[in-house]
Formats: sequence, structure tokens, C-alpha cells
Amino acid sequence: MKYLGIDLGATNIAVGVVDEDFSVISRLTCKTAIPRAEEKICDDMARLTKQALSLVNATLDDIPWIGIGCPGSVNIETGIVEYSANLFFHNWNLAEMMKERLFKQIFLENDANTAAYGEHIAGATKGSKTSITITVGTGIGSGIIIDDKLYSGCNFTGGELGHTVIISNGLPCACGRKGCWEVYASSRGLVAIVRENLDRDIEKKSCMWEMIENNHNKISGRMPFLAMKKGDILAKVALDQYLEYLSCGIVNAINLFQPEIFCVGGGISREGETLLGPIRKYVEENRYSKHSKKQTEVRKAELGDDSGIIGAAFLGNFY
Repeated sequence: MKYLGIDLGATNIAVGVVDEDFSVISRLTCKTAIPRAEEKICDDMARLTKQALSLVNATLDDIPWIGIGCPGSVNIETGIVEYSANLFFHNWNLAEMMKERLFKQIFLENDANTAAYGEHIAGATKGSKTSITITVGTGIGSGIIIDDKLYSGCNFTGGELGHTVIISNGLPCACGRKGCWEVYASSRGLVAIVRENLDRDIEKKSCMWEMIENNHNKISGRMPFLAMKKGDILAKVALDQYLEYLSCGIVNAINLFQPEIFCVGGGISREGETLLGPIRKYVEENRYSKHSKKQTEVRKAELGDDSGIIGAAFLGNFY
């Protein structure tokens, strides 16, 4: 049996065919290219679906359903994306649009929830009953699993940890609030912190200037990690500030839910212990449960960019 999952992100659309052993056997991507019409995005997802299947000599008849992970408030009963701050859509009948194009049953879920589900069935949180998985990217997505079930609240919008405030009246967020965790601790937040620190480096002593060729638009989330490993003091200052923001939100979530495992995913998780070491230290020093015998384990996500695809592909089993 083959399954197909779609990970619709603010930057990229990824489509993958997954086998029964949770291995992605074909994978295709394209740019989301927002803002643009809903129909155009659906056209791209449908096109990639057919192409990904053809790569493994399969057709739509060979899969039981299609699962889609999408950012924002996703009503899993109606298949409507009620609100997506990063895609700029309201009340988008995504499931119906895709069904019209592919004539398959569509299961729709929040993209961070699909990533969390993927890690739960095949990755870093497999075997646990309670876990939280975050994906650090353009924003911060989060999926919460309690007693083997995704927690989504009374209206399918529960678990949006990225939109909890860590700085009162702080920087504006796309959701309309100020001071949201994802504003400071997403990859965009890290880039902003690096930019601010470089602007204060009037004498341009940091090696990061050479790395970006004096062009602020070339700042990436990986760059300060590379610079810090070279001994760049400014990069360490920027990362210390960023990691405090990221760790603050993680401790908040741990204090609220006390999961068995807290899983960190997204591109930044590729930094491994350079990232996780300081987070674990902060958690140990600041968690409310510091005197408890059993503590939350902080882990790196195992499935990488495939977590959302794998989770989406098996949504039909979950629901």
C-alpha cells in the first residue's frame, strides 16, 4: 500500500509518496509563492501529486486518500482553512478544491500537527503517550499529543504555542498580537536579531560581514552558527539572545503540559547539540518541575523535512 502526504508551507509545497514502513519513496517540491490565488496553489499541489505518484509507477487509484498539512486554523470536520496568518487566507475550502482536482478523499490538518503526528508514529516521539513537537521555520508551529491523540481544542485551533506572548507589547506579529513567541524565536526572528547586532558593529569586525558580502538580504539562520564555530563573538551574542527567546517559550510549554518528550524540528534543528545543549541547560534551570523525579526529555526531531509529509499521509488512519 502507498500513501500520499502534502506539506503546504509558507515557503514551499512538498508532496511525497510514503510506503507502509513510513519511508518517503518519492518527493517533489515547488515554491508556495504567496501571495497568490488559492486556486493556483491547489493546481500546484495537484500537479505535484500526480508527478510524485508517477515517479513510483503509481496513480491516484493506488492510494486510499490524500492528507494535507496546512498552516493556521484548520477545521478538520469541514476541510476549511479558517485562518492562516502566514498564507494570508481566510475561510479557504481547501479540501473541496483538492477533491475537485484529484477525486480522492482529503484529510486536512494543521501542518505542525501533521509533523507532530509524523514524529509520533515514526520518529523522535514514537512510543510516548504525551509529547510536544515544534517546527521552527518561517514561524513556529507546534503539535501537542496527549494520550496518543492530537490536541486541537474545541474549535481545532488549540496548541498554537507560537502565538503565545513572551514579551508584553513587543514586536507585532502577523496574527495581530504583539510580542508573540514566533516573532522572536522563528528563523525570521533569528535573522532579525543578527541584523540588529550587525548594525551595531560599526567597525565591521564580525566575520559575518564577509559571509553576507555586506548585503543584509543574505543573512540566513545558519550563518550565525557557522560564524560562532569560527569564534565570532558577535555571532555568539546574537545566538545567546535568540536561544534565550526560544528556550523561554519551550519552558512555558513544558510547564503547561509536562510532556514526556519535547521535540524540536525545523531547519534549525540540524544544528544538533549546538542548539539543544543551551536549550536543555535553560530548561533545567527554569522549569517549574525541577524537583520532580521524572522530567521532560528534550530531543531533536528525527524525520527532518519529511515529518509533515509522513504525518499527513497517514491522517486517514488517525481519523
